[in-house]
Amino acid sequence: MPHKYILKSHFNTDNKFRIDYATELTAEQLAVATAAPGPMLVIAGAGSGKTRTVTYRVAYLVESGVPLDRILLVTFTNKAAKEMMSRAELLLKCDLKEIWGGTFHSLGNRMLRKHAKLAGFNSNYTILDRADSKEVVSACIAETNIDVKATRFPKADTLLAIFGLVVNTGRKLVDVMAFNYAQFEELTDSIEHIFNLYQARKKKNNMMDFDDLLYYWWKLLADNPEVAETYAGKFMHVLVDEYQDTNLLQAKIINILAVHHRNIMVVGDDSQSIYSFRGAHFKNIINFPKVYKDARVFKLEMNHRSTPQIINLANASISLAKESFKKVLRAGRSEGQKPTVVPFNTVFEQATFVAQRMLELREEGHSLNDMAVLYRSHYQSMEIQMELTKRGIPFEVRSGLRFFEEAHIKDVLAHLKVFHNPYDEISWHRILKLLDKVGPRTAEKIFGQLMQSQNPLEAIFSEQILKTVPKAGERGFKNFQGLMKLLSNTKDSPAEMIRIISESNYQEHVKAQYNDFRERLEDLEQLGSYAVQYKDLEELLSNLALVAGIEAETVVEGEARDSEACVLTTVHQAKGLEWKVVFVVWLADGRFPSHLSFTKDEEMEEERRLFYVAVTRAKDELFLTYPIIYSGYDGEVLMKVSRYLEELPENICDKWEVETEEDVKVEIDLSDYGHQHVHYGRDDKFEAIDIKDLDFMK
Repeated sequence: MPHKYILKSHFNTDNKFRIDYATELTAEQLAVATAAPGPMLVIAGAGSGKTRTVTYRVAYLVESGVPLDRILLVTFTNKAAKEMMSRAELLLKCDLKEIWGGTFHSLGNRMLRKHAKLAGFNSNYTILDRADSKEVVSACIAETNIDVKATRFPKADTLLAIFGLVVNTGRKLVDVMAFNYAQFEELTDSIEHIFNLYQARKKKNNMMDFDDLLYYWWKLLADNPEVAETYAGKFMHVLVDEYQDTNLLQAKIINILAVHHRNIMVVGDDSQSIYSFRGAHFKNIINFPKVYKDARVFKLEMNHRSTPQIINLANASISLAKESFKKVLRAGRSEGQKPTVVPFNTVFEQATFVAQRMLELREEGHSLNDMAVLYRSHYQSMEIQMELTKRGIPFEVRSGLRFFEEAHIKDVLAHLKVFHNPYDEISWHRILKLLDKVGPRTAEKIFGQLMQSQNPLEAIFSEQILKTVPKAGERGFKNFQGLMKLLSNTKDSPAEMIRIISESNYQEHVKAQYNDFRERLEDLEQLGSYAVQYKDLEELLSNLALVAGIEAETVVEGEARDSEACVLTTVHQAKGLEWKVVFVVWLADGRFPSHLSFTKDEEMEEERRLFYVAVTRAKDELFLTYPIIYSGYDGEVLMKVSRYLEELPENICDKWEVETEEDVKVEIDLSDYGHQHVHYGRDDKFEAIDIKDLDFMK
């Protein structure tokens, strides 16, 4: 069939540009932003202005006459997409909402909603978050009658990680088990059976998890050539951010969408590819010039973040990578101080130094907000948390539940979800089990009867359903029916539905269940405020599911935090962020890099990239520390300095020798009248710290 879209393959050079690109961009950035059509690979070094470059590229396409809805901009976070679009709108002083911009998952959801039938779903399918997915997997395990204790069966979280690798990498489950989960390899047949049950259960109940959004998006395009051709013709320019983090499935989708016009620009840094455990495929970016043989490779090597001394260290380390696009970062800033390597006898001395140095820097005028401690694994924050707590230094650990994973938020949204998809098993079970005297068995019976009805939302009011409820629970169930009646009358207003739920008997449930019920009720008020902008449930629920990783304070804009706090975070969570002062701790071989990677070349290469990401987070000062002695179950172990420090040229770092007080000791007292405390101090002088205040103990 003739193609629906016919457009020039070159830009409209007659346009007069509003933006002075040559003035506002560096030479490297300008070359990318104003490049001629065709396949492009942009290797964007750390701190090189990648976001700025992509933003100006979008602006240049618009000013060159490319229609807005013919541009596809794919990012890995909603925040990145919004930032680029808002910046471009400011530059061009016009509305760019018609551009197809967003994350892989949000764009997949957008196409699947339109073509759900072709993918085997109804268009009102529910998007499962992580907790919902765990519940479905747990139901599948229960269905098999597997004795999980007798067989040391993996938990639902682990099973979902296994299933995710299968879907996103295209590998067989048996291969994933052998390579990534050898400890459960003997259970492969049972796990595969649960995987099949999980897939079938989701499809039967019109539900998708996040992996499904990618898988069925790809399958929609792969199995329906006309649909694929329509979208490939539609998108004249395809731009992909953070390409080094894509998995095989995402690369396949992008290649299908770019096949017609071949105006594909992928941006990323092979040296910052650190998410293989999520299924990211390093070879996607490495092999791009092989897939697109006429691709032009651009490099952004001017670093605008760090001092020359920090850049020199980063270059020296990453230059030893076995496979990479060779690049040499150049610092755009003036001279600073050399990175500092500091060895310590113990991890406690290391923690003491970090805390003391923070206090000294603060005395010199630095804010705690400008300081961060980075580590390879979360447990490595333990002693530092204890020392900071002891000294009263406020800190934020980048972990814990996100806003939309909180139980009270999920409870309220579950009420909304059953009005959007009346066959949503997870949501029905969740709201039914909130009722007095309704346990899992009763909830299952009620749900079973609802599924036999043509309209579950009408059946919930029937006398037959009421007979299923124990006598002691009838009053509470009738109140629930009254709530559902109110919600059915206001389902065109998600915000009003949230208000009704918040002011119903559910409020009493929150007060009885949680000590911090005031904060939780305020959360619900914020959620309702956020929902005002949405006129229908589908739009609200899709958006909330796709941004479930955003913390509460970023959902509803409020006042900025006015207190100081340093940040403690793993390197993985620090990617994309920056601080004036960075401490990278536990740089001992076996800890960073991890000993688990020693026998796997690809993983050791990724460990090197992880170190590169860590050091390039620092703007002004970088401290690299490690303990020499570690006291464990087997006594004291002498540790070797990390190879990443040992291999650096001698003149690239300063080395400090720090005099410390007597060895710091830690004792855990669990017998203090049932209260758990950590006793922390030197010699016989101990201070009690409530164990609940320490994130590593959670």
